[in-house]
Amino acid sequence: MPELPEVQTTVNGLNKTVIGKTIARVWSDLPKKDHKKKDEIKNKTFWIFFKKNVQGATIQSTHRKGKNILIRLDNGFTILIHMKMTGHLLFGKYRVGKKEDGEEKHNWRWWGETKALQDPFNRFIHLVFTFHDGTSLAFCDARKFGKVTLIETHTEKQTHHLHKLGPDALQDNISLTTFQTQIMKRQNKALKTVLMEQEVITGIGNIYSDEMLWLSNIHPERTPKSLSKSEWKLLHGVMKPVLEKGLRFGGDSTSDYRNIYGEHGNFHHAHNAYRKTNRSCTKKNCKGIIQRKIINGRSAHFCSIHQK
Repeated sequence: MPELPEVQTTVNGLNKTVIGKTIARVWSDLPKKDHKKKDEIKNKTFWIFFKKNVQGATIQSTHRKGKNILIRLDNGFTILIHMKMTGHLLFGKYRVGKKEDGEEKHNWRWWGETKALQDPFNRFIHLVFTFHDGTSLAFCDARKFGKVTLIETHTEKQTHHLHKLGPDALQDNISLTTFQTQIMKRQNKALKTVLMEQEVITGIGNIYSDEMLWLSNIHPERTPKSLSKSEWKLLHGVMKPVLEKGLRFGGDSTSDYRNIYGEHGNFHHAHNAYRKTNRSCTKKNCKGIIQRKIINGRSAHFCSIHQK
């Protein structure tokens, strides 16, 4: 799942490519009769509302709240996209066409006039915004778990999509006191789990929580109430550097994530713990082995020696 560095990398790319562009038309194969998704484009009725208010609008700005991408339009609406597990946005030129002659219309798919679609992870396109200048913004999502909705810009902070989110791990200036207060809201849970809860601190996920705990020498099953004063200071101190490093590397492409040009990020080449199972720990003077364990349904990677 894209985490804060991947989402911020996407937003940075959007700010370079789509600001000032007017949406001529929008296409998707996601809308269906889905009563559980009443305010997402997967719902046919909401799709009609979405399409009506998006077409003809111009993009004014893009920004991020946690793992949510917010695209503000000039008509008082904001497109909200959460990439979930396998989603990412692609900028380029796309056209509709048939894979083979004789296929039915519902089998038509979008083909990119760009090198991006040479990568198989960029071929699961389910939403395309086409701009007046002929360029497009496409949403690729292999598992179709992504969320796309439309909210009134002035209600952005109050919308149920965002209002429960905790302070942002990178954008907000989270003091040690605030960090400790937020984490202690789940004082009896495993730290690995708490760090990924978006209502506590937003933006951290599976990859960066492993890296934070490895750097701070803390076992992922430790509880917040067990931490010493020095451990709190160390864990808080590594949060921003870990996320900023992920951002400098252009995000992590261990799985599906690609930037808006369809390119890999490179943070997966800099892991200390995540998916390093059975490899020697690279901590100086440590002879531990990286282990993997399922904690509350999520995998955790940690050193068998120095993380205590």
